[in-house]
Amino acid sequence: MKIVSQSREMKAFPIRYIYYAVIALILSIVDILFVDIIQIEGIAPDLLLILCIWIALAEGQFVALFAAFGIGIVYDLISADVVGTNALAKVSAAFVAGFFHKERNIKQSLNIIRFVLVVLISSFVHNIIYFFFYIKSSEIAFLPFFLRYGIAASFYTTALSVIAILVKIPEKEIDID
Repeated sequence: MKIVSQSREMKAFPIRYIYYAVIALILSIVDILFVDIIQIEGIAPDLLLILCIWIALAEGQFVALFAAFGIGIVYDLISADVVGTNALAKVSAAFVAGFFHKERNIKQSLNIIRFVLVVLISSFVHNIIYFFFYIKSSEIAFLPFFLRYGIAASFYTTALSVIAILVKIPEKEIDID
């Protein structure tokens, strides 16, 4: 009986990756087309980062690193950004978020408070790494840059992550024994 349930689980395993890829493509298009609508003072939330953190908490650090790299590279290519900056920043954020993954208790990994705190921490790491490539020492001082792109952007992404965790479809309780 245990072998049958494991074989069913193995068949369904890759389908989640397809869902993640489709969601990432949809979020990339939404980000490119509609993010200007929700920008505040030039600061926009990073919807793809929320997905990367979700994957890190649901699937673990190893899977999240590959997903974050793929999401970052595809977004760099679609948005005509400097290739590799999003990939590096999202992989770093997924790496940090992966430390909060609970292997045996996915529901605890994805509870509201824990998810929001992990998004805040990971978003801060992401923003510092990503915007490091865009700072020019002669144009802006470090403190205004840090407050605007490090802290304000992290809080904005975190605020939207609350909506993402509240909208998630309730899952059946997963018992891994």
